Amino acid sequence: MPLPLNDRQFAFWKLRRGGLVNIQIADRFRISRQAVSKALLAMDRKVEETLLEMAQANQIEVERLNAEIGVLFGRSVPFNAAAIVFVSADHGVQVWYEHEGDCGTCPRYARCIELLWGYADELGIALTKTDDPTRLADELFAKLREMV
Repeated sequence: MPLPLNDRQFAFWKLRRGGLVNIQIADRFRISRQAVSKALLAMDRKVEETLLEMAQANQIEVERLNAEIGVLFGRSVPFNAAAIVFVSADHGVQVWYEHEGDCGTCPRYARCIELLWGYADELGIALTKTDDPTRLADELFAKLREMV
């Protein structure tokens, strides 16, 4: 089930994830707080279903899930590695496996850096400057675990 990233419910969800409370979202859209609450409950269900479907499709055993933030922590059965499934407003649903790599020679280097910095920015997580995606991911997901 793809998430409706351009949907109004998703906009409410992103705003709440960014720290706004329901009444602030309602005021911004000139609708009732109850309408926002109802939309957020529906969006949380969609996010949870999507995270669980991605975990199942990637053979990830679920350890923790938080639909309000849009993150699932688990363990990849085939890779025997920690895995994170997360929702990024700019990059959609992503799966990241904990690993050590030679990032400097990887053709996806810039894409990984962009993804990790962008996701940290979406969540308001400050990270130490580094040009190593593996270290960046370790720091980001450690901080995210503290939030969940």
